[in-house]
Amino acid sequence: MSAPRTIDTLLAKYRESHLNPTNEIIHFVCVPVIVFTLLGLLWSVHALLALAVVLAALAYYARLSRPFALGMLLMSALMLGLLAALPPATVLPLSLTIFVLAWIGQFIGHKIEGKKPSFLEDLRFLLIGPLFVLSFLYRRLRLAY
Repeated sequence: MSAPRTIDTLLAKYRESHLNPTNEIIHFVCVPVIVFTLLGLLWSVHALLALAVVLAALAYYARLSRPFALGMLLMSALMLGLLAALPPATVLPLSLTIFVLAWIGQFIGHKIEGKKPSFLEDLRFLLIGPLFVLSFLYRRLRLAY
C-alpha cells in the first residue's frame, strides 16, 4: 500500500476544521473572494506583483496536483482579467473593503464550526483553502485531482 499523496493529506487535515455545513458555505464564498481581493491588493501595488504571486502559487500547486494547478490557473486568469478590466482607482478601495469583510466571514464560520482556522497551525493552509473549495467542484464534475 502506498503512502497518501501530500495533497490528500493536506486536504484531509484542512477538512477537519471545516465540517459544519454553514462554515463550508461561508468558505465556498469567502475563500475565492479573499484570493481575488488579495490579488487586487497586490495589483494595486503593481500588476506584475500580482502575477508573480500567482506564478509562485501555481508552482506550489503543480507540485501538489497538476489538475488543481490547472484549475487555479484558470481561476487566477479570470481574476487577473477582471482586475485589469476594473477602473484602476477602484481596485484598492474595493479590494481592501471586501478583503476585510471576507475575513470577518471566515472567522464567523470558524466560530460556528467551533474550531480555529487551519492556517493558525500551518501557513500552508492559506494556499490549501482554495484547493479545498476547488475539490468540491472537481468531485461534482467527477474530475480527478
